[in-house]
Amino acid sequence: MEHQIDADAALTVWRRACTTSWNKAPVWFHGDIAAGNLLIRDGRLSAVIDFGCSGIGDPACDLVAPWTLLPEESQTTFRLAMQADDETWERARGWALWKALITMVNNPEEADDAQRVVGRILTSD
Repeated sequence: MEHQIDADAALTVWRRACTTSWNKAPVWFHGDIAAGNLLIRDGRLSAVIDFGCSGIGDPACDLVAPWTLLPEESQTTFRLAMQADDETWERARGWALWKALITMVNNPEEADDAQRVVGRILTSD
């Protein structure tokens, strides 16, 4: 697969993310919600591991799953369950975009999957 993205659409997502900020009390975040850090048992999440990126602050970095891990049709359900406001959701999209672009550049064996993630990010709300 040739790895190209719509730069204008990506910049729009990035700029939206960068115009928002977390103005609530800081909360704990994991910081690296990725398939390799989630343990599944009997089709359900049973544990989250690898807390090397955890910290206190904005939880948006932990809301990337609708674009990176979950089926597209679950995006609305996830957002409602997480009670993510519009600004947090925009920052989460920005985090997902950043992670997918870094993956495309640094991990050639995962670049095709990252390209699909970027496509989902750029075409979702």
